[in-house]
Amino acid sequence: SSTEKPVLLNDIADAKAFVSGAEVAVIGFFQDAQSPEAEQFRLAAAQVPEVPFGLSSSAAVLSHYGASANTVVLFRRVDNDRRDLDMNNREVDAKKLTRFIRMNELRLVTEYDPVTAIGVMQSSLQFNLLLITDKMSPKHPERMRKFRAAAELYKGKILFILLDSNLKSNERVLSYFQLKKSQLPALAVFHTPDDEHDVLTVNEISIERVQDFCNRFLQ
Repeated sequence: SSTEKPVLLNDIADAKAFVSGAEVAVIGFFQDAQSPEAEQFRLAAAQVPEVPFGLSSSAAVLSHYGASANTVVLFRRVDNDRRDLDMNNREVDAKKLTRFIRMNELRLVTEYDPVTAIGVMQSSLQFNLLLITDKMSPKHPERMRKFRAAAELYKGKILFILLDSNLKSNERVLSYFQLKKSQLPALAVFHTPDDEHDVLTVNEISIERVQDFCNRFLQ
């Protein structure tokens, strides 16, 4: 993209539009836009091209968000949540900042791929529920709608993940759960600390079926 990253946010209206325009957005609040911390922020922005980065040194914008100077804030629209990282600690560099974003950029339903895998692995949530399905299927939008609705019920408990069976890089996951493409769509629930898991092949996704499957496993 030829767009300059990060985007300069000069006033509250700019910042509000920036945050509401993305499912995940990151703003660096710096009194001095040329400080070493701001430079590390720019380096991190280049590392994470799919997440929009904004930068503001406006006192009004900092005050509006209750952010202190040299703070990076990640906004998640999906659960109206935010995560703050204090960059006054000199040990926070572009690498740590990138990791902070990867850990916290999770969506209500996170699509699994080699990039998001990092965030999934580093999530504090110990339960993952995968919907393993063909994204090209005409039934996909409806499946996703129901899967997303079910995800709302388990916010903060289970990380909901979409796994596209068409991606070559995902074949490993299918073989781990001993699934063939002919058995899809399928739900797979996984407890990360001990690798315990369960698999359910489903003709169709329903919120009730997802709930039943999750609750049985959690119990």
